Amino acid sequence: MNLGRAVASEAVDAPRKSLSLDGVWQFKHEDGAWREAHVPRPWQAEFSDLVDTFGHAVYKRSFSVPAGWDRQELVLHFGAVSYYCEVFLNGQKLGSHEGAFLPFEFVLDNKVLRPTNEVEVRVTMPSADHRAFPDFPFGEVPHGKISWYGRIGGLWQSVSLLARDARRLEAVVITAGTDGLVKAELDFSAAAAGLPVKLAVRDAGGNVVAERSVTSAASVAVELAVTAPKLWGIDQPNLYTLTVSLGDDIDVVEERFGFRSVETRDGKILLNGEPIFMRGALDQDYYPDGIYTPPSLEFLEDQAKKAKELGLNTLRCHIKVPDPRYYDVADRYGLLVWTEIPNVANFTSASAQRMRDTMTGILKRDRNHPSIICWTVINEDWGTRMLENAEHRQWVKDTYDWLKAEDTTRLVVDNSACFPNFHVKTDLNDYHYYRSVPERRQEWDDITAQFAAGADWTFSSLGDAERKGDEPLIVSEFGVWGLPDPKKLRRQDGSEPDWFETGSLWGDGVALPHGIEDRFGALDLAKTFGSFDAFIENVQWYQFMNLRYEIEEMRRYSSIMGYVITELTDVHWEANGLLDIERNPRVFHDVFGTINADIVIVPRPARYSAYLGETLDIELKIGTGGLTIPAGAVLRWSGEVSGSVAVPATGKVSTADLGKIGFALPAGGGNRMLSIEFVLEANGSVLSRNTCEIALYTKRDTAGRPSIAAADSPLASYASGLGYRVVPAAEADVVLVHAVDGDDVEAIKAGARYLILADGTVETNKNLRTDMPLGELPHRSIVADGKKFRPSLDQHLPGISLVERDGTIWRGDWIAGFSWVRREGAFADIPGGPIFDLSFSDVVPHHLLTGFRPWEFGNNVIAGMVCGWVHKPAAIIGEKRVGRGGVVATTFRLLREKAGADPVAAALFDGLVTTAAELPVDKGSMR
Repeated sequence: MNLGRAVASEAVDAPRKSLSLDGVWQFKHEDGAWREAHVPRPWQAEFSDLVDTFGHAVYKRSFSVPAGWDRQELVLHFGAVSYYCEVFLNGQKLGSHEGAFLPFEFVLDNKVLRPTNEVEVRVTMPSADHRAFPDFPFGEVPHGKISWYGRIGGLWQSVSLLARDARRLEAVVITAGTDGLVKAELDFSAAAAGLPVKLAVRDAGGNVVAERSVTSAASVAVELAVTAPKLWGIDQPNLYTLTVSLGDDIDVVEERFGFRSVETRDGKILLNGEPIFMRGALDQDYYPDGIYTPPSLEFLEDQAKKAKELGLNTLRCHIKVPDPRYYDVADRYGLLVWTEIPNVANFTSASAQRMRDTMTGILKRDRNHPSIICWTVINEDWGTRMLENAEHRQWVKDTYDWLKAEDTTRLVVDNSACFPNFHVKTDLNDYHYYRSVPERRQEWDDITAQFAAGADWTFSSLGDAERKGDEPLIVSEFGVWGLPDPKKLRRQDGSEPDWFETGSLWGDGVALPHGIEDRFGALDLAKTFGSFDAFIENVQWYQFMNLRYEIEEMRRYSSIMGYVITELTDVHWEANGLLDIERNPRVFHDVFGTINADIVIVPRPARYSAYLGETLDIELKIGTGGLTIPAGAVLRWSGEVSGSVAVPATGKVSTADLGKIGFALPAGGGNRMLSIEFVLEANGSVLSRNTCEIALYTKRDTAGRPSIAAADSPLASYASGLGYRVVPAAEADVVLVHAVDGDDVEAIKAGARYLILADGTVETNKNLRTDMPLGELPHRSIVADGKKFRPSLDQHLPGISLVERDGTIWRGDWIAGFSWVRREGAFADIPGGPIFDLSFSDVVPHHLLTGFRPWEFGNNVIAGMVCGWVHKPAAIIGEKRVGRGGVVATTFRLLREKAGADPVAAALFDGLVTTAAELPVDKGSMR
């Protein structure tokens, strides 16, 4: 029971009275000076000089007890204090509390009270130093994402003075299923024993629909029956109120609840007996100014409204116990909530008990909320080490069993898993995986297909898994970064929030927001994107493209029962939200609900590029989610192509497979992006919409193209297959190679033009060279500290290094890299852009080029990428002057298919050859 729900006011004649102690308190951190702090709010949100501090702090303020309150029991109530605190009243210690997330209170002795009273709270936020904080080192306390986004210390939820009768209701647990039976377990104080109790259930209109009278005792179990109850659900979140009145209204408590059931069966999640498709988002429950503390109820309501606009029906409240108003809003807006125990870092007997105690407290405060449908014990094996510790696996399994026994009305996940950890016993077979597209599209497809088929890697292979086989499949984390607009995040005076200076220690440094516009300018990226604002818009549409593709791929499989997008909002430097941390929407906000819906049209073309006049096969499927497709439905498409196909009647959480259909593409016009609009209609209503974009290319004209020399037979064959004349090197406009050696460098220095397809198929010295320059031999022979000097690989002509993306931040998964081709010169006619779209899937490079200076990214670097908040620039196409000649190098994988089969590969090859042929040659004299 949430004590804040007790009927309370400042009125003298109310059964329970409440005086808020929120507002300005005096505050001191360690030996610092006293200053003013606002409660509720962690001190890290209040003071820029204390942004990521731990240690000891003191809060104090004065208050007076309102007249007439001294006739009742007085209580100091704290919503939550992080992490440990001791509370004093007028210098006398009232008690202490450990734990960052849950409410606690102290009964006041009237003898200690004065006309003006001073409450003092001494707070400890521990570090990981077990010597300094032996009782609760940070690694052994439930802390969740405090370990990611900075420490949280202080009074981050409300503080109040309560007045109540010693004869009172202390707790109520409500169980209400779909049958209309309300089971209430009531706990009363000892002083209330023997008093009459009246219970009444009221509907949303305030009408009494059931009532009962009992006599109070320490514990009382009561049942009330409501005829034809209106069930709580996603689209109709019907709520009821149970009012418990003790004696002659000595104490009155109201508790909201809903009639609903949740269970799993045959691989499905059933809400009120009907299958649902989970469309969730991870919610870190962080806020722009208060960090942990939401600014207002209205803010939470606006957030819920935007979540529904985005098509979401679930929020996975991630390893944090939220402000209780969070659940109140979810109850009213029909949002399902999946709540998790905040993790520890070091799993000991003490930290295991703290996690169990935290879950007990969550149940005590929040279990009556119908919106909460699932609990998680462990996230991604954080704190535990299930992979190698049987004791940890057993604890997780035992805790699953304990929690299922404690709360029979909800689902329980043992370990919300990711590679390489797993489940041991769970209600949901959920898994996390991140891949960017087009960069790692095939990996996404392969992993999703394996997961949909019931992959064995989701459960322990160590002989201790209890897998039933019909646990619903949920991809419970996936997503990719976009970037917010920094202008919308700065304060009115133009200054940055403190968190702009954080993130540098994450993702190899690419998560630091501060200076993003400066880096954009230094890299001359306006030449590619037009402006910084246009860049932000582009990367947000890139995020949409990723999410749409990955949702579509999951919806191809009827065995997958839902997903959780990472994430609802950006969290400080982590920029993968559907909203930014201020809850400003992304550019795709108004269209996202079309693909994040129950019924989703999934067009899957054989390729996302094609030549004009071709016939392109597109596989068409429709996922139904929690709805059905009635008989007589028709899928129509329009744009530059049009047609329709009948859709069979299809039940819930199923997939209608319409097969492959050949789309006759337009024959005329130039290169462009073709958008095919799909609409599913039935009985005069539109059930779903989606689009599919195809890059259209004109048939290639091979006349007048430069001549090519290629000693490598496959390269020569590819060039010839594209219509190029392959000639001896002495006659060629361009020499085509995978890498160069000393002889090639000499030729380039003498005025040759080279095109280097550095796609990783030829082993090099981590640059574009297959040999070592002899001139560096003395340097490489030096021995110092017992070691030979390393070669200066970046100095080997042509001065370009080759980096494999795998194993680096450039790989492209959780923190995205934004890859682009500047549409100018020989690349001006490539459709779309500048950021890679799905048509680039088959040519995306596995390697990158470094060795280019920032000032070269607006000219000599024709294609490249940046990571995160515009860090770690690298080239994908770059040109260099070398002696009298020059090179154009690229890491695009252009030779994966027969010459001309992939229009994108052919267009890029043509652009590369033309660019190389146009390299200037120095014919002047150096005397």
